[in-house]
Amino acid sequence: MIDNPLKNTRIEFHILQSFPVTCLNRDDVGAPKTAIVGGSTRARVSSQAWKRPVRLAMQDFGIKLAIRSKLIAEYVTKACVQLGAAEDQAEACGEVISASLSKDTLHFFTESEALAFAAFAEEQAFDSTKIKDKDIQKLAKKTFNPAIDGLDIALFGRMVAQAAELNIEAAASFSHAISTHKVSNEVEFFTALDDLSLEPGAAHMGSLEFNSATYYRYISLDLGQLNQSLAGNKLAAAVEAFTKALFVAVPAARQTTQSGASPWAFAKVLVRKGQRLQVPFETAVKAKDGGFLQPSIEALTEYLVKTEKLHGSLFGKQADYTYGIDENFTIDDLITALKTHAEVTVHE
Repeated sequence: MIDNPLKNTRIEFHILQSFPVTCLNRDDVGAPKTAIVGGSTRARVSSQAWKRPVRLAMQDFGIKLAIRSKLIAEYVTKACVQLGAAEDQAEACGEVISASLSKDTLHFFTESEALAFAAFAEEQAFDSTKIKDKDIQKLAKKTFNPAIDGLDIALFGRMVAQAAELNIEAAASFSHAISTHKVSNEVEFFTALDDLSLEPGAAHMGSLEFNSATYYRYISLDLGQLNQSLAGNKLAAAVEAFTKALFVAVPAARQTTQSGASPWAFAKVLVRKGQRLQVPFETAVKAKDGGFLQPSIEALTEYLVKTEKLHGSLFGKQADYTYGIDENFTIDDLITALKTHAEVTVHE
């Protein structure tokens, strides 16, 4: 694709989401993650802890996901067997193909790529000695089509150290979610009873840390990069699925014992050209009007308004949407509006 009319155009999601007693993302000792921001301790949820639920949630909206695994050899072996290879031939081909893409690291690949590898092995009579790295890498590049399967690769990126030509630049950028206010982790002491024991008292005692927070989440979706990776195909559908997944996904940690099921409370969504812009929330907000949400909305909105004035023409705003204030502007309305920014004419 020669012309990319969406180059340097981004959808930026500035989301506020309040959770009561939760431990959405644990550190190495099981405590809720934190960070020092502006000299005060804030609750934190790492970008990875939210990216994976978003990726998996896209399946619920009609997206066929790619596969992220170290077990490439096993996957290709099964595909070769289905094409008629003997077990030992299939295993040898799977090992050679896997080694050409990854050396004991997670690799992001699509089902279409894996089937193409198996078909190529069949063309070589399942003789692993005839399978060369450059042939597999060339085939992977030719076969990859995220508009069919692997939209998640286009969104979250792929790095292949052994074959740089297979690298895909991520279109989505996630910040670590931080609380807009100071947070202190608390400790829950609990006991468990033994149904069969005749002894009185608890059979087990323990403790878990938790906190509660209003989080600021920043996600940038580079429409230009996504358009390039998709070659202009099904871009609006990709924006719809991504936004829906972003809306429903929540990190999975301790969901059965400290359910965190709170939806977006507020979002300012901008469509802009130019430099990405994240709100730092360096000054921790103080509770007002019954909680942290309202002062967080005010701080977020004021920062964006001020920054737009200071940046002048470099702010590059094309559209501005607010979710959570007007009950007549639903998430469906937001998605419909965002899709209009992803409608482009493909020029070959």
